Amino acid sequence: MSTRLNPRTSRHVVGPVNDTIWRRSSEASLVIRTDFSHEEEWTRIQAAITEPQTEDEFEAYVEFVDDKAYEGVTAARLLELVPADSHERFVFLVDTEALTHPDRPILVVNLYDWVEGLEDQGKGPHYGATFRVVPEEMWSVQNNLSLANMDWEEFADNVDEDGIFRGFE
Repeated sequence: MSTRLNPRTSRHVVGPVNDTIWRRSSEASLVIRTDFSHEEEWTRIQAAITEPQTEDEFEAYVEFVDDKAYEGVTAARLLELVPADSHERFVFLVDTEALTHPDRPILVVNLYDWVEGLEDQGKGPHYGATFRVVPEEMWSVQNNLSLANMDWEEFADNVDEDGIFRGFE
């Protein structure tokens, strides 16, 4: 199966770890690969992420980061890597679980939680929180969180018992 990337909405970023991915002018959300032992599944998951999922052809607007410097990065480690002045609100991590679980649940990491009156703005109680999402629903999470149409909690509160968001019922 070949990867179909829509040049309008998706692109690959390959290179050494540096601040450039955190200081982009792009409004696309980052999808960072952290497992490099499942090449074919990585190709499949990219195709699933970029495939239009609705009658109106909504799709996730993403940039894929395929850089071995991120190998094994966890949500906790990611929080240490993101510069304080980054404008990213959330990131998708494609880890071993995403590449080996039958539903391919991708980890979503919250990088910004605004709380009125908080001294360290952006690092409220949901900063660093995670949930998983199936590729077929990434468009919903990415589109709505990016545009602030919905809040983090609206997705996190609607995960199944296994912690995976599979859509709203």
